[in-house]
Amino acid sequence: MTKAVVGKKAIGVSLPPMKVGIAGLGVVGAGVVRLLDRHADMLAARIGRPVKVVAVSARDRRRKRDMPKGSWRWYAKAEELAADPEVEVVVELIGGADGVARRLVEAALKAGKGVVTANKAMLAMHGAKLAALAEKHDAPLAFEAAVAGGIPIVKALREGLAGNRIDSITGILNGTCNYILTEMRTTGRGFAEVLEEAQKLGYAEADPSFDIDGVDAAHKLAVLTSLAFNTAVDFRAVHVEGIRHVSALDISFAREFGYRIKLLAIARRTPKGIEQRVHPCMVPADTPIAHVDGVFNAVAAEGDYVGPVLFEGRGAGSNPTASAVVADLADLAAGRRAPAFGVPAVKLQPLKAAAMADHVGRFYIRLIVRDQPGVLADVSAVLRDHKISIESLVQRGRAEGDRQPVAVVLISHEAREADMARALQRIAKLRSVLEPPALIRIEQL
Repeated sequence: MTKAVVGKKAIGVSLPPMKVGIAGLGVVGAGVVRLLDRHADMLAARIGRPVKVVAVSARDRRRKRDMPKGSWRWYAKAEELAADPEVEVVVELIGGADGVARRLVEAALKAGKGVVTANKAMLAMHGAKLAALAEKHDAPLAFEAAVAGGIPIVKALREGLAGNRIDSITGILNGTCNYILTEMRTTGRGFAEVLEEAQKLGYAEADPSFDIDGVDAAHKLAVLTSLAFNTAVDFRAVHVEGIRHVSALDISFAREFGYRIKLLAIARRTPKGIEQRVHPCMVPADTPIAHVDGVFNAVAAEGDYVGPVLFEGRGAGSNPTASAVVADLADLAAGRRAPAFGVPAVKLQPLKAAAMADHVGRFYIRLIVRDQPGVLADVSAVLRDHKISIESLVQRGRAEGDRQPVAVVLISHEAREADMARALQRIAKLRSVLEPPALIRIEQL
């Protein structure tokens, strides 16, 4: 029987340690090692057995790392961890949808070893196959750290909300984008300037495309969709847009209309199937998700019995992600297991995707036009032809004698996505319109 911790030693822990191999000793891997060392006694008391790192794999053995030194075995090739007879659980922190990470995870599962991963790209592309492989070989697959860092959203959807029919998931799932949009709003600076600052601070990569083009958030949304709706993971069905086109002018207009701009990841039941979309949204400034700022993440879920719930916290970084990895290790060490996506892999239904063209909502449209008679009439005529009505309009004027272009902003009533896309194609061809129209969808939440 397990007893409590006294002083620095766990007294009465009768089970042998769960032995772990870690592939990848970057920021997160080092954080996992630190956490396991610092909280070893507390974890042993809570779980009923210690968790011990016995083997690791990393590209550069000589690199200095912010973590305790251990007597573990080093493997030059990560796949060799799966063949180590002493390793019970493999922690994959390499990243990438394919390559070494996928080979390691598949080898570990085939060997009957548990796998804990933070790899959202791999899960988004191969999640259903990996879940089936795990069940075939009676090996657990856990991935709390793959979505929203330290927020326990995987466990919440799979277990905490198991009694609910989930109707929608809405999330801020990328801290880089949220930081950029927050700084643009609070400082009035443009996208390029704030992105450069984010790179200097380490919030954005040297090549930030994965984040600012929405791909990272889309990977995470595909995983959450499977958990929420018991469907096979289908990344290809996610509509993805990034934040490159959001300007300081859009941020200013959003404030004027009572909104804030966020990059949202949304999965929602509709009569035509499940929507999966990632794109900038204007959300009412008085809603909770509008106040999730900086590098923080948030996930809102709507269940038929629980109603709306909101989870918020740090979505990336060494400590929050390590916390999620160790939470999975604690479950495996304690013998707590669940199907990776909430139901057995054979019961994951093919995703019936709602086409983005069928999405219905309200839209913000910004035009840069020549300030001359007839412009608004021409734009209104195009919108009328496509059955789109205008709720409100703002035109920024110019000083007397100023020949500079002006901004015109329209807020539409509800319209169909396909109709709006065709209307904007025609508007872009008007001689008085000087730049491609900017469009941001409005979510009432």
